[in-house]
Amino acid sequence: MASEEASLRALESLMTEFFHNCTTNERKREIEELLNNFAQQIGAWRFCLYFLSSTRNDYVMMYSLTVFENLINKMWLGVPSQDKMEIRSCLPKLLLAHHKTLPYFIRNKLCKVIVDIGRQDWPMFYHDFFTNILQLIQSPVTTPLGLIMLKTTSEELACPREDLSVARKEELRKLLLDQVQTVLGLLTGILESIWDKHCVTSATPPPSPSSGESGGDLLSSLLQSPSAAKLLNQPIPILDTESEYICSLALECLAHLFSWIPLSASITPSLLTTIFHFARFGCDTRARKMSSVNGSSQNSVLGQERGRLGILAMSCINELMSKNCVPMEFEEYLLRMFQQTFYLLQKITKENNAHTVKSRLEELDESYIEKFTDFLRLFVSVHLRRIESYSQFPVVEFLALLFKYTFHQPTHEGYFSCLDIWTLFLDYLTSKIKSRLADKEAVLNRYEDALVLLLTEVLNRIQFRYNQAQLEELDDETLDDDQQTEWQRYLRQSLEVVAKVMELLPTHAFSTLFPVLQDNLEVYLGLQQFVVTSGTGQRLNITAENDCRRLHCSLRDLSSLLQAVGRLAEYFIGDVFAARFNDALTVVERLVKVTLYGSQIKLYNIETAVPSVLKPDLIDVHAQSLAALQAYSHWLAQFYSEVHRQNPEQIISLVSTALEAIIPLISSKVQEKLLLSACHLLVSLATTVRPVFLIRIPAVQKVFNRITDTSAQRLPDKAQVLVCRALSNVLLLPWPNLPENEQQWAVRSTNHASLISALTREYRHLKSSAILPQRKVRLEDTKVIIHQTLSVLEDIVESISGESTKSRQICYQSLQESVQVSLALFPAFIHQSDVTDEMLSFFLTLFQGLRVQMGVPFTEQIIQTFLNMFTREQLAESILHEGSTGCRVVEKFLKILQVVVQEPGQVFKPFLPSIISLCMEQVYPIIAERSSPDVKAELFELLFRVLHHNWRYFFKSSVLASVQRGIAEEQMENEAQFSAIMQAFGQSFLQPDIHLFKQNLFYLETLNTKQKLYHKKIFRTTMLFQFVNVLLQVLVHKSHDLLQEEIGIAIYNMASVDFDSFYSAFLTEFLASCDGVDSNQKNVLGRNFKMDRDLPSFTQNVHRLVNDLRYYRLCNDSLPPGTVKL
Repeated sequence: MASEEASLRALESLMTEFFHNCTTNERKREIEELLNNFAQQIGAWRFCLYFLSSTRNDYVMMYSLTVFENLINKMWLGVPSQDKMEIRSCLPKLLLAHHKTLPYFIRNKLCKVIVDIGRQDWPMFYHDFFTNILQLIQSPVTTPLGLIMLKTTSEELACPREDLSVARKEELRKLLLDQVQTVLGLLTGILESIWDKHCVTSATPPPSPSSGESGGDLLSSLLQSPSAAKLLNQPIPILDTESEYICSLALECLAHLFSWIPLSASITPSLLTTIFHFARFGCDTRARKMSSVNGSSQNSVLGQERGRLGILAMSCINELMSKNCVPMEFEEYLLRMFQQTFYLLQKITKENNAHTVKSRLEELDESYIEKFTDFLRLFVSVHLRRIESYSQFPVVEFLALLFKYTFHQPTHEGYFSCLDIWTLFLDYLTSKIKSRLADKEAVLNRYEDALVLLLTEVLNRIQFRYNQAQLEELDDETLDDDQQTEWQRYLRQSLEVVAKVMELLPTHAFSTLFPVLQDNLEVYLGLQQFVVTSGTGQRLNITAENDCRRLHCSLRDLSSLLQAVGRLAEYFIGDVFAARFNDALTVVERLVKVTLYGSQIKLYNIETAVPSVLKPDLIDVHAQSLAALQAYSHWLAQFYSEVHRQNPEQIISLVSTALEAIIPLISSKVQEKLLLSACHLLVSLATTVRPVFLIRIPAVQKVFNRITDTSAQRLPDKAQVLVCRALSNVLLLPWPNLPENEQQWAVRSTNHASLISALTREYRHLKSSAILPQRKVRLEDTKVIIHQTLSVLEDIVESISGESTKSRQICYQSLQESVQVSLALFPAFIHQSDVTDEMLSFFLTLFQGLRVQMGVPFTEQIIQTFLNMFTREQLAESILHEGSTGCRVVEKFLKILQVVVQEPGQVFKPFLPSIISLCMEQVYPIIAERSSPDVKAELFELLFRVLHHNWRYFFKSSVLASVQRGIAEEQMENEAQFSAIMQAFGQSFLQPDIHLFKQNLFYLETLNTKQKLYHKKIFRTTMLFQFVNVLLQVLVHKSHDLLQEEIGIAIYNMASVDFDSFYSAFLTEFLASCDGVDSNQKNVLGRNFKMDRDLPSFTQNVHRLVNDLRYYRLCNDSLPPGTVKL
């Protein structure tokens, strides 16, 4: 090697060249290779030590530290002990000498390298590692450095990475736990002394009440001792920059320590109180004001730093809060923590002359508010049940503070987070009441006022009338990941809270909501008087800008309140139907009236002064009123079943009026949003309510005529499908509460046949022309007819698939001809994957819903046709060349076969051999080598169903034989096919797709639970340990780490079939076959695997084996070539 000085100059110029923006990628790769080669040389670290002490170039320092890091983490085992001693003494000296001048990122990296040495060598070879850190912390000059070292030690040693053996990990954790008390004592001392040093106690007069610092009446009930209240009322000290820095480092250390140390007496009351003192920095608005008044950058930085101390202190508190396992002796500390935090909550929600709560919250750091909200969430979700029983904890007052905090949040996100906390609280209350029905009233009375207040405020928040400025900020255009806009999310979350309160206090909730709805309805129903007829049609004669704006707000509110009323429908049915009947009837009558009014005066077609705003508003209100009425369809059904024999006039009137509102909207001229709402309501009336008189209502007959009239303009696809479903259900579904002989099946069957015949007229005509070669134009027209017809038929079948046999019989009779046409058309379109896709969807739905009605001969014909059409070439074309549509076609075909192989009885058993051979000889070879997951999941599900539902095809169990032999050793049939399927499962575990891996592991485990797969002789003798081997290798390679637990359990279930062989033969063979470890290491690995036979110990042993095997390989890779190991 060249001299150190020359090497340093060369390295500096290489680094400068590497990071220069003119250097090409090619040259960068050359430099990178050069640097890597340099780092691999034995003794390179000596040069790096020289570089570190002699250069000021950041890149060179960073590179040198990376060389050390690599040496310590990957090659340490092979470094001579003399060199190790030298490195252990030189690096800390270097850190001590230069820590003040080094850039912070270099200093932190150097700390990390020294901690890495400690991770390997403390306490055996580096006994003063931790003592040195404690000394650094105690010496005022090096306190910050010591704290950085401490935090790095906590990060690297408490939760170390893979590159340590399990025994070493356990040793390190134990060593650290022994130091916890000392460390926490030191940190408490640092924070307390800084606080006390800067605290101005008796010299200043107590703050005046207007400054918002004085403790309120609540404080005395929260904090049992006056001294604690007095302490928390001290003014917040002004810290110098150095002290700020030390405190922030100490709090960061605490937050990390709290993330892994158990709750125990080491966490003393004085430490907790100190942390709370610092949490007050976050609610101190004066620091921020001071910075904005003085305007100097120094002061504003100070303000931010102080806010940051508050955030760090809250992080510490939240780490403690998130622990669910609380020892008895720690409960008192917890109570004290809550009391102190609620003091803070009271402080930041305090109103006075100078501040509203909202302006106070706006002045606080956003991250502090986030941390505070996290605290409140943890309190309610984890600890409320524990704390509520303490008589000295005022839960109702806490809710009052939370209420203030929620409704003064400065951001929407903050408000959403607080609504989540209320949802958690309401869930807690609901489950508490369900488990303690005896004192239900007492519990509810305690919280009643709070809940009513919450409900009223949440309702106000969704209304423009009270909250216009904020609501107008919400985006109602862009969809998020859940396919809803910001406004929809806001409304949905608010309505969930309303619904939960309704569940607890139905009468209150209803009496709060209904009058508000009523007010907005009056405005809407009063619009009729402003409708004037002009030359071009009807116009709304409201033109003044202010009136239009008020109308816009009222309509938006009406739309939201209609959604609220719809959301509450479930609380009027079931057991409470009679008790709440009058309220529900009032609602339904109003809704029916409103929908009819909208359809009669055709508000959706009216011209307005501001069409871009008011027209969508009017359409939305109309659509929402239909949707709200639809939500009450279960209530209508219950009403109908209670009164249909005595006096059905009221229900007949409600349903008939609703239909009068729906029918005018079923037209291609009506806006789609409104049209679909009307169609959905029609479907609900036909499907859920099912009144016997529906078919006799003239409005319904009108829709029948419109749909079956070929000259009428067809509705948009979605609407057409819904209307056809409704009409089909009117004829097919049994009427509730009527005996079979009054169902009029004969008439309904004839009507259904003619309905389907009219809907499929064009489609059935295709059969004759499908044989001829198609021209391009004809082909497109044909595709449209196929798409339109099959989407309607598929939906009709799907909607009755769970209904009575009679309904399905009639349905199939009507469809029979269309199904035969579809089968005849299928071969003609086999190369048009988009058409095949739709046809197979239709057949899949038929198989799922009507296979019994189709009968065996025809079903066999369909399956045979498919098996003939899907040749190896056709499958390859679909999967390899037609992209996603082609793969979808094959997946649907496999799904149909899944339905077939699950069918009980002997009917379809003759198809099994050809289905298995299709899977294993035709589909599997095409997809086995492809990395894409397409088709694989469906294929393996089919193979699983073949095994699961046809076990006796492979294993014939004869009762007599098992009795004679004493043990059931079953005869095996079709062994080659079984082995091939198992081989495919085994192969799938070698592929990277984690979803397929998880699915297939689940299938094997299910087969073992249900059919004792792992115990079968063929599996036990020829496959068992191959599978165990593959699963262990997967764990060693860390390729499917997310499934560690599932893999561990599967290995246990396989090994437990024959533990003796596992321990005596398999484990030894497995270790013998492992490369990269020597025989001594293999013996240690074998010895450490205890012969436990219970699941938790066994899986722990598996994970220990895997971890240590990886660790030994890492160590061995890091030894210099030619190392002799004894």
